[in-house]
Amino acid sequence: MTRPTTRIDAKFAELAAAGKKAFVTYVMAGDPDYDTSLEIVKGLPGAGVDVIELGLPFTDPMADGPTIQLAGQRALEAGMTLERTLQMVRDFRAGDSTTPIVLMGYYNPIYARGVDRFLAEAKDAGIDGLIVVDLPPEEDSELCLPAQAAGLNFIRLATPTTDDARLPRVMQNTSGFVYYVSITGITGAAEAEASDVGPEVARIKAATDLPVIVGFGIKTPERAQTIAAISDGAVVGSAIVAEIGAGKPVSEVLAFVKSLADGAHAG
Repeated sequence: MTRPTTRIDAKFAELAAAGKKAFVTYVMAGDPDYDTSLEIVKGLPGAGVDVIELGLPFTDPMADGPTIQLAGQRALEAGMTLERTLQMVRDFRAGDSTTPIVLMGYYNPIYARGVDRFLAEAKDAGIDGLIVVDLPPEEDSELCLPAQAAGLNFIRLATPTTDDARLPRVMQNTSGFVYYVSITGITGAAEAEASDVGPEVARIKAATDLPVIVGFGIKTPERAQTIAAISDGAVVGSAIVAEIGAGKPVSEVLAFVKSLADGAHAG
């Protein structure tokens, strides 16, 4: 089956043609409140962000460290819901029709809404891809395959513990890009080391034609540069979410994002 080209596909093709690495950011939708969060998200492309991962707040985020857990709590306490997250994407799309948005979260809120309804609403709102961390390849019929049929990329995580026997299964129905989790454990923990990540990226690239983007443990422009240099790009989440959690003004948050983007693009 031929899949339609998504904004994610188009962005990576554009970056490859320019010989550039991708800079991807994660922020929690609705953190610390709807209006501030929307202002930050709207400012990300201008700060050099190529792909936006938008976190869907959830009460039991098992893969996330304290920084992102607290962001989710702040967002939920401020009244953020799946409905309002979709509205945030619509509000963003009113001024930006090209920057890819990946919704990242857990299956429970999607399941509760109903997969068919959710996919139709997500596509209509302007979401381009999904990362759902608690759905393994064995459950592809639940969401992955319906999402692809609806024209959304389904992006899979590979980790240091994804061995050669497991890797083909993980890659099987993945599209858009592969998110390589550079460390074992939760978000915001240890720092990613290029010497550890490089061989793993090469191993994954031997198994797929998709771009391989590295996340977890990237906190500085220098680290973003070294990781982007041995992959197709870098993801930063916790370090940015920590700035938001510290109550920094939007302008300071975006200046920090730009420093990271400059680092990744120099990779």
